[in-house]
Amino acid sequence: MEHEIYISREKSGMGHRNAVTLIKKTINKSLTAEGIDVPCIISVMLTDDEGIHEINREFRGVDRPTDVLSFPLNELQAGHFNADLCEKDPETGAVMLGDIMISLERCNAQGEDLGHGFEREICYLTVHSVLHLLGYDHIDEGEMKAQMRAREKQIMEDDK
Repeated sequence: MEHEIYISREKSGMGHRNAVTLIKKTINKSLTAEGIDVPCIISVMLTDDEGIHEINREFRGVDRPTDVLSFPLNELQAGHFNADLCEKDPETGAVMLGDIMISLERCNAQGEDLGHGFEREICYLTVHSVLHLLGYDHIDEGEMKAQMRAREKQIMEDDK
């Protein structure tokens, strides 16, 4: 399946040379794992803590940086993707899933702190965000969070 994945950097010179490749591969893997069999469009903005802090404050009212933000364009039910319920690109008919913003600065720090490095962390944050675009959430410590964590783990382990 050919998905349209647009990745941009908020500031030049930011990030790791393989971040874009890892993100594209992980988005494709996540969509395949969720059984998405139609072309989709996802935009990804790579930024730093300052950039994501500003957006977090503006859109969520949270005055601090975070690792990743997801902006779904559709209201989907986790694990039950339905392309008919989604916004579509009028020219191509591809499903527009939404936007992702990742702080490469935070990603690098968390990868070091957790002892698994930047590459695993960027893949995890990408899986996490794609699942948000597909209706998964972790608002509380209940069933929804458990469902999302189980999917994240399964998708991440598929490479092993």
